[in-house]
Amino acid sequence: MQVKDINTISAKIESDSCLLCHDAPCTKNCPHGLDPARILRSLRFENTSGASASAENWEQCRLCEDERCMKECVKGRIDRPVRIPQLIEYAANLKRKNSRTKKVDLHITFCGVPCENPFFLSSSIIASNYDMVARAFDMGWAGAAFKTIGTFVPEEVSPRFSGLRKEGNSFIGFKNVEQISDHTLEDNLDFLRRLKNDYPGKVIIASILGQNDEEWTYLAKKMTEAGADIIECNFSCPHMSGEGLGSDVGQNPDLVARYTAATRRGTHLPVLAKMTPNIGNMEIPALAAMKSGATGIAAINTIKSIMNVHLGSFVSEPEVDGKSCVGGYSGKTVKPIALRFIHDMKKHPGLKDAPISGMGGIETWRDAAEFLALGCGNLQVTTAVMQYGYRIIDDLIDGLSTYLGENQFYSVEEIVGIALSNIVPADQMNRQSISYPHFNKSRCIGCGRCYLSCLDGGHQAIVMKESGNKPGLVPGNCVGCHLCLVVCPAGAITAGKRITAEKTSD
Repeated sequence: MQVKDINTISAKIESDSCLLCHDAPCTKNCPHGLDPARILRSLRFENTSGASASAENWEQCRLCEDERCMKECVKGRIDRPVRIPQLIEYAANLKRKNSRTKKVDLHITFCGVPCENPFFLSSSIIASNYDMVARAFDMGWAGAAFKTIGTFVPEEVSPRFSGLRKEGNSFIGFKNVEQISDHTLEDNLDFLRRLKNDYPGKVIIASILGQNDEEWTYLAKKMTEAGADIIECNFSCPHMSGEGLGSDVGQNPDLVARYTAATRRGTHLPVLAKMTPNIGNMEIPALAAMKSGATGIAAINTIKSIMNVHLGSFVSEPEVDGKSCVGGYSGKTVKPIALRFIHDMKKHPGLKDAPISGMGGIETWRDAAEFLALGCGNLQVTTAVMQYGYRIIDDLIDGLSTYLGENQFYSVEEIVGIALSNIVPADQMNRQSISYPHFNKSRCIGCGRCYLSCLDGGHQAIVMKESGNKPGLVPGNCVGCHLCLVVCPAGAITAGKRITAEKTSD
């Protein structure tokens, strides 16, 4: 089969367009027994080594004249099929830094509890009954923070989810107005007992939410008796329909301290205080929790949000009988906010040694590594599972293990907190030099996006040359802001050599 070459940018665009189908027909109908769906999924989640390994038998695809994979591609029912043969060839040609690199074992100890890897389901709908969590454990997840358990069963609304789109991305942010578990306390305790009995090597975090001191203590005792390994106090749900619940607690250090102490009275297990991001300084309630008996911190929970307003009905989403409410925002777009809060806590003298279970926008192994590098010893995922399923664990594990091996790390612990020293106060940034952008003319496609952005949002430091419609730099105007690099769709602009700025005297 003759295929047109595909480069890194087009491979990213093409793999992003894959629908990631269940029981993918491209794989089911491959006459050579290849697994195109697995290859495309690895490319989508930045696991290039996994994609390359899965495409080792590319030669059979090269000789195939059938194109059955593309004929059966579900995306073709929308517009056109994904260019599957080209992506497989691209994956096959990927070069690893060292093809013989040994993958690193991902075992890590968190709050004194051994974990086979740092990847856990976070407390949400994805971890809300025995069958769901068991299936996730079978697929490789090391643990689960079970959906928050209380002494009551809340009344839920329908619908309760909505998503945020941008350009070609169908899902960059997510809003929910879901409350705690819709199972009874007795049912939830049974789920926990069965999970611990059937999966003794997996880690169970029991998330709880009490309405007063006595309930926090009572729930902690019950979770401990049921076999939980860790207790997580939900001080941060942003839309509980009751006073003094969820994020109302997390914004009040006195209540955080009080309920943490109440929980501690009910258990000898490690206790995590789950923090709300709906606050300016997370360190304040986190310190209150640690001083009152918490073992560590979980952060961040979802962010209070209003998703949108429909300009016909003037109703927001999710729309419930013509009304909506403030809900919790999550997904890839909250990652920078989560990393900031985690950084702030790990840099605080009173919290620098506190174990942190990090969450908030983790989709790929690269996201996971960033949370680890800023000090997290454990990772929790929800929204990515809701969008793509438990199967993402394959690429999370493979991608992180390969990255560590390629970069000569021998354990997960080695990168925990490694990036903290590189985040400094703004007044300590180097302001005496400039990194001018470097334009790669061979990669430039002449779209002019850099020119428009610099003209209207920068320093008018780019001109479009008449010959070839390619951009040129006006050094006298350029301040090295790199807006052009950010907006370039072709990867044709990179950071140039840093040059010391000339100082002028009055």
